[in-house]
Amino acid sequence: MHELAVTESILSIARTQAEKYPAARVTAIHLVLGSLSSLVDDSITFYWEIINRDTPCEGATLVFHRLPAKLVCMDCMTEYEVEAGITACPACSSVKVKILSGNEFRVDSIEITED
Repeated sequence: MHELAVTESILSIARTQAEKYPAARVTAIHLVLGSLSSLVDDSITFYWEIINRDTPCEGATLVFHRLPAKLVCMDCMTEYEVEAGITACPACSSVKVKILSGNEFRVDSIEITED
């Protein structure tokens, strides 16, 4: 159900932008998600197809861009990236790590066309 609220927010953002331009229709929305984000692309897409009906966003494509997580080891200060999950430091094997990025979620860009 978390994805439904997120998808409603995406729709709200896209509709607000489309309303700035008369006769505009949203064709694509580019989303950035960190690899540690708990959001599921398929769930967002599922809800998107339901809630965008009869809006300027109907038929718009969601494009997901996943970013790797960046961590720093608190023992040796090595910074490293992981694609999924939190792993021990590759330099010293410490598990004392801090997340620098990877929890992101944002609307990066919206493609709009005039009908």
